Amino acid sequence: MNFESHSMTLKIWDHSTMDHTLEAAIAHVSTKANAPRDRVRVTRSGPNVFTVSLPGDAAPGSLA
Repeated sequence: MNFESHSMTLKIWDHSTMDHTLEAAIAHVSTKANAPRDRVRVTRSGPNVFTVSLPGDAAPGSLA
C-alpha cells in the first residue's frame, strides 16, 4: 500500500474483500482530506491494483 497526498494505491489479492477494502480506503482518503466521499475516485491501474484518490482541485484549500 502506498500513500501520497490525498491518495493511496492498493493491491487487493482477495477478491471477496474488494468491496470492503475499497470502501474503507474511500473513507480514509475522504477523512484525511476533509472532503465528501463522493469526490473520491477509484481507478483500476492494473491487475488487482487500485488507486483511491481525491483530485487536486477537489481538496479543500487547494490552489489548483
